[in-house]
Amino acid sequence: MANETVRVRFAPSPTGLLHVGNARTALYNWLFARRHGGAFILRIEDTDRERSQVRYEQQLIEDLRWLGLDWDEGPEGTARSHNLWGDEHGRFGPYRQSERLKIYARHTERLLKEGKAYPCFCTPDELESERKSAAAEHLPQAYSGKCRYLSQEEVDENLRAGQPFAVRLKIEDHPLTFRDMVRGEVKFEAEAVSDPVLVRSAHGGAAGLSEGVPVYNYVVTVDDALMEITHVIRGDDHISNTPKQVAIYEAFGWQVPEFAHLSTILGADRERLSKRHGATSISTFREMGYLPEALVNYLALLGWGAEDGKTETFTLDELKQMFSLERVTPSPAVFDFDKLNWLNRHYLKQAAPDRLAALAWPYFADRFADRTAALSGAGAAAEMPPVMPTEVMGTTVDGTGFRENGFAAGAAVAAGASIGDGTGLRPLGNAAAVPAASRATAAFPQIPSPVAAWFERLVMVLVPYVDHLDQLPARAVPIFGVDPVIACANEESAAILAAESSKRVLAELAKRVDAHAGQVTAAEFKTWLNEIKTETGIKGPDLFHPVRIALTGSPSGPEFDKIIPLIEEGAALGLGMRSVRQRIDRFVGA
Repeated sequence: MANETVRVRFAPSPTGLLHVGNARTALYNWLFARRHGGAFILRIEDTDRERSQVRYEQQLIEDLRWLGLDWDEGPEGTARSHNLWGDEHGRFGPYRQSERLKIYARHTERLLKEGKAYPCFCTPDELESERKSAAAEHLPQAYSGKCRYLSQEEVDENLRAGQPFAVRLKIEDHPLTFRDMVRGEVKFEAEAVSDPVLVRSAHGGAAGLSEGVPVYNYVVTVDDALMEITHVIRGDDHISNTPKQVAIYEAFGWQVPEFAHLSTILGADRERLSKRHGATSISTFREMGYLPEALVNYLALLGWGAEDGKTETFTLDELKQMFSLERVTPSPAVFDFDKLNWLNRHYLKQAAPDRLAALAWPYFADRFADRTAALSGAGAAAEMPPVMPTEVMGTTVDGTGFRENGFAAGAAVAAGASIGDGTGLRPLGNAAAVPAASRATAAFPQIPSPVAAWFERLVMVLVPYVDHLDQLPARAVPIFGVDPVIACANEESAAILAAESSKRVLAELAKRVDAHAGQVTAAEFKTWLNEIKTETGIKGPDLFHPVRIALTGSPSGPEFDKIIPLIEEGAALGLGMRSVRQRIDRFVGA
């Protein structure tokens, strides 16, 4: 490696969302390239014309950028149709396989001319019959190679007749070996590989030969060789493909790269990770409110560990300095959502308040839209009804964690963009960290500065109680208001409120609230509780629990000195919240 420039690639198919397995593959390739001063190439394998979609390509590019991964060559992700790309950079393009079909055709012609490949006219029925016969005799279910021995006259006759054919590679009679940087030397016997298909569905006839459809193992090898890929880092589900690819390298006389096959990612039940285990796509984790640094950190630990065997938190820059394939294990990795949540909480604690507020806003934006608009008008906010708990939590959350309402309007904010323009509106988040294209195309909500400041404090009070940000609306329900009937119907709360001590505490608190003019401060509220404690002798949970239920509907939650200002300021801002006085009076009178 000392005398060659490392070149690695990530080559996803745009047939679905980017899932954690592919994201880890992309991360490991990126870290390896950056550690060794090499190049990271993004290549789109879109030859599956029926399933490939531009929207999936754009989504995976967006997800890679969200994770903090950049690439030295490949598409930029600015295309909008398959008719006009023009968004690539790099000297080995095109970087989409659908644009490289002529390249594959030229190389197929070369192999045929050199006698290293041959047309196979066997029908599907004939191949199935061969397979069944081999299975009945307990032999490897490999192609017999009978078309390999057709004479040139027989081949020409079949081509003139327009018979469909495949192009197969001639496998030489020697073991196919390759070095795996994770697993050591791997060897396959030639008979276990047989003559693999390179191109399907070609045909001859009067109009000439058709190019057919090149298969995955063929095009990926041609692309890797022509793009001078030095290290192929991918999932272990590709191990069985590798001997066929090695044979293609040998047929062309190309240097075989080094391989590193990463272990399978399993769910908690030790089965291959899938949707039934929960979220698996990067876009879903984004929508759920995981921070990119937490997900990157966790993906790095799925098969790799630090030299000290202890450190578990790493920034992307630290990973670049520490990552090595020598420390990647071949043993399957188990995806542990508890561990991911622990890491996310760790990074939530470290995140700047304005960034968290910007990330959290989309989960609330649709619930505040009318009220923030009214605040910008002629004082109509005071007439607005209170926000009810169901309004705050939302009722349109689907099984993947996506919110149908509100999230799209704040998508750029969730990426860390500004939600203000300096004209009396409070900016949230780090707009400089967002790609210019995202900032230019997104619609930012306009939030009055006092509301933005209040919302930031709300988020910071609630963040310690969540694993990911989409849990914030449920945690915010007590802040926005409580229905006394619902609170009293709760078995735990009802038992607390039934005590004579609770009735006395709430009666004393109501007297003080009613006698008070203006907003209640946290200090004043603390003084009242101390007075009630002194006068009644009631203290501890017997004092605090009934008060908390009256204010928030729950006997537990953030400290009074944090929630009292939020309640009072939210009510004063016209956000549809009842004040402390209104809550206590309404509860005591319920």
